[in-house]
Amino acid sequence: MDTDDLADLLERFGLSEKEVDTYLAILDQGESKASTIADAADVSKRYVYSISEELETRGFVEVDDHSVPTVIRPVDPETVVGRLTESVEAIEPELQSRYTTTERTGEEFEVIKARQTVLKRIEGLLAGAETEVTLSLPAEVLPQIRSTLEDTVDRGVLVLLLLGGTDDEQDIASLAGTASTVRTWDALVPTMLTVDSQHGLLAPSQMLTSSTSDTRAISISQPQLAPVFVGSFLANYWPTAEERYVTAAGDLPRTFEGFRNAVFQIALHRATDSRIEATVTGSPVGERDLPSTLSGEVVAVRQSLVRPVSSTVPIENAIELAVDGERYTIGGTGAFLEDFEAESVTVSPLEE
Repeated sequence: MDTDDLADLLERFGLSEKEVDTYLAILDQGESKASTIADAADVSKRYVYSISEELETRGFVEVDDHSVPTVIRPVDPETVVGRLTESVEAIEPELQSRYTTTERTGEEFEVIKARQTVLKRIEGLLAGAETEVTLSLPAEVLPQIRSTLEDTVDRGVLVLLLLGGTDDEQDIASLAGTASTVRTWDALVPTMLTVDSQHGLLAPSQMLTSSTSDTRAISISQPQLAPVFVGSFLANYWPTAEERYVTAAGDLPRTFEGFRNAVFQIALHRATDSRIEATVTGSPVGERDLPSTLSGEVVAVRQSLVRPVSSTVPIENAIELAVDGERYTIGGTGAFLEDFEAESVTVSPLEE
């Protein structure tokens, strides 16, 4: 942390710019006379006397006015930080008691300036994921968020992970458990995250790989915009990268609220020549005369989430069910080419 960053943090605790300069001078000089501190901080000696009394009241310094001349000494920083922490913790209950939550409506858009804030935002969004995650980021950043990714996978969330800036020596075994499937690319890729098609984050790769980068990230929470990030990820980056790890097919039966997650698992099971059936609930597309629930054997799947690819376009995800001698195509939210738009899918082994 440089001096400017430290000064900004101190100002958040109510110190003015001159107060910060004086306090930092006291820290640098140690026990000193007012004249010495005044020269170091480029302020008047009278101001040093005045502000030192204020800093003493706040617990930052001690003023020994029994000495001649008066001596000012800094309080040990650990003690200062402890007092500040106690003060912050003491006000939290009162703040919480007065806090009234209101639902935020409309588009939420934020510019993020700090690397650590981006990492924390990524971890926070991953921790709240319920159905699916798409994430591309520099490979060197993976260790910093690995445990959060593993927890997300353990909750049954579909995680598509693309690592950029990798080399041929990438340890494949080390990728297990970090995602449902992992792809790598030797070129750096932008950091792009989407969660449940509701939240998105986009940052240049250098923002997470360089401590001196002055680039910015953007974060959105808008269901009309987040799918654009998903489409870009699946169409522009995912098909080009090399598939390096794919999880094993999960246990069935299982109900999926996220359609892509259902398609992913169906593709894994069909790759093992397993016969499976699905029950989908939702609504027919257009004017088709269909019930709100369809059940039948899965006879085809169209997807590009895992190889071999069976879709005609990268963003296509659909399954085909055989129901009472008829075949119906099932899509996810927003389906318009398929016969049926699924809200949930229950996948089971086919009972012979």
